[in-house]
Amino acid sequence: MHISAFEIFKVGIGPSSSHTVGPMRAARRFALRLSDEGLLERVSTVRAELFGSLGFTGKGHGSDIALILGLEGEEPQLVDPDIIPQRVGKVTEEGRLSLLGTRPVAFKPAESIIFHRREKLPLHSNGMRFTALDAAGETVLQRVYYSVGGGFVVNHEGAPEGMAAIVHARPPPPYPFDTGAELLTLCNQHGVSISTLMMENEKSLRTEEEVREGLLDIWRVMESCARRGCTREGMLPGALKVKRRAAALHRKLKANPHGPGEPLLAIDWVNLWALSVNEENAAGGRVVTAPTNGAAGVIPAVLHYYRRFVPNADDEGTVRFLLTAAAIATLYKKKASISGAEVGCQGEVGVACSMAAGALTEVLGGTPEQVENAAEIGMEHNLGLTCDPVGGLVQVPCIERNAMGGVKALNASRLALSGDGKHKVSLDKVIATMRQTGEDMSSKYKETARGGLAVNIIEC
Repeated sequence: MHISAFEIFKVGIGPSSSHTVGPMRAARRFALRLSDEGLLERVSTVRAELFGSLGFTGKGHGSDIALILGLEGEEPQLVDPDIIPQRVGKVTEEGRLSLLGTRPVAFKPAESIIFHRREKLPLHSNGMRFTALDAAGETVLQRVYYSVGGGFVVNHEGAPEGMAAIVHARPPPPYPFDTGAELLTLCNQHGVSISTLMMENEKSLRTEEEVREGLLDIWRVMESCARRGCTREGMLPGALKVKRRAAALHRKLKANPHGPGEPLLAIDWVNLWALSVNEENAAGGRVVTAPTNGAAGVIPAVLHYYRRFVPNADDEGTVRFLLTAAAIATLYKKKASISGAEVGCQGEVGVACSMAAGALTEVLGGTPEQVENAAEIGMEHNLGLTCDPVGGLVQVPCIERNAMGGVKALNASRLALSGDGKHKVSLDKVIATMRQTGEDMSSKYKETARGGLAVNIIEC
């Protein structure tokens, strides 16, 4: 099945696509099912249980907040981040929420949201179980969902609800591909670039004008997020008391924007853009999953680099950049994972680095083989990257890690463009290796905050 660029790049709120965006969507989906089955009026209270990585670090990632908003009918791309504290505070104070905004039910977050720190549901580490109960305490409806990375949500069988109908209704793309090898073969057979081929596949779902405008809207959200991050001061929320750095760095660079005599100026700007986006993400602001929230800064940082430092950069190049990045992301989504809880941060920042490296190579005039090479390099040197958030917060080392991922992507692109596209390790091989590495990785290094930096840094 074709995975659209708009399924890879989704507007949501921080700090985590798997722990915030996914749970919000799952909670809303549960409430909608109650409504669709005519059960809302029978519901007296709702219980939400979080398992695995959600149970370990969901509190620090705002999963409890996301569940409340989702049950009340909010969607990640539409909810106003500025009103969230007030909304959640009201639910906590009154001990009730309104399912889909229409049905008041008893809901005390401290009792109604249960974090199972030592239990895991069978399909994925990010498991959720929702139970609606009537006044007598009898179960009205119970459903299990999984947040599988990047805001994607599946049911207990591993498929989005109604997936059969969606697959049947969705027209097949003209150039289906599941592997990097298939993607290169199609490009060579038809004499097109990766972005052109991806555009043709997108046009099976919407018009070319809609695709272009939609992707430019995605870019505008990324740009707005970075701009906000460059102006916000103070501390990020949470016990770590992490100080925002983007605003100070922005002032320094604005004071000397061309940096005469500074050969690494571009890297300073890439660092700035990545830090600004991920500080906004950590603060619960509006971001674009790229492919996840925890890795949301890499693509915007490299795309900003293209827009600022590459001569004749334009909107057309921006569209091509995002299409190429999405094509690369679909390979990881289909053949491995983009979930830190499943394969570690190699599935988040590693994949984002791979996407950005390939996309930059495309807009710099690289061949499909060079694009594939850049994407492979971007992942090859992120293999084994652990997900070990200190305090369960998407702050340390996540914010700096995005800056490092952006700079790595620049170098991967330069290495690929210096060659002819021929290389020893294919993108498919490195994706398979990433998947195998994730399977072998101890669970304490996969978004549980039980290993790595998470246990070697004293919270203060």
